[in-house]
Amino acid sequence: MKTASRWFSPRIEQEISLVRWGHWGQPVLLFPTAGGDAEEVERMHLIGALGPLIEAGRIKVYSCDSLAGRALASKTGSPEYRCKLLNRFEECVAEEIVPAIRTDCSDGGIEIVAAGASIGAFKALAVACRYPWAFRAAIGMSGTYDLESLLGFRGTEDYYFSAPIAFLPNLGPGPMLDALRRRFVILAYGQGRWENPEESWRLANVLGAKGIPNRVDPWGPEYDHDWPSWRAMLPVYLDEIVA
Repeated sequence: MKTASRWFSPRIEQEISLVRWGHWGQPVLLFPTAGGDAEEVERMHLIGALGPLIEAGRIKVYSCDSLAGRALASKTGSPEYRCKLLNRFEECVAEEIVPAIRTDCSDGGIEIVAAGASIGAFKALAVACRYPWAFRAAIGMSGTYDLESLLGFRGTEDYYFSAPIAFLPNLGPGPMLDALRRRFVILAYGQGRWENPEESWRLANVLGAKGIPNRVDPWGPEYDHDWPSWRAMLPVYLDEIVA
């Protein structure tokens, strides 16, 4: 049920891995946290938590290396380089990873569900908002959606196009906004340690102002910004939105 592939991406100028679990069903692309690799979600038992959905053939789960997140977390290169990598990483997802998933599913037009936690939630929302023709829904858990505080300065043009919280307020009428209004976003957070609910509510307000369907789900104070919370959340949401 598990396969892995690896290739050199000309967009990010380094190798990237894509791992898949499952044999049939709705493709789900999981983004790791911060600098996690493609198999982080398995080591942290998130794949195990999704086991019943995978085994029932309702979902096929994919995950890729968090190369842009790794650069952010380790402060690799200049801030301008990290912004550029963030932008190029999202382009890599759209132009390389999405086609790889569609080829694996033998369906050139299949739509994907994007999901992630913490910085992974940023990436899930970013690709879904930038490429709504490829992603039918996005699930962000305990998301960090404004990265300027991590970058330590006002983001560049690359950051602007990478961050929904930056570019969506200026998105005018047209095919892209029309497509986004046919998508769905779930923003979940716990009320325990290390959580920042304001991040989710701020993005929800941006989405709502553009008429993009979304829902904010607060979980209780026993849900920290940590893997046990995300293992509880994600199966619930995928069970809800996947046939």
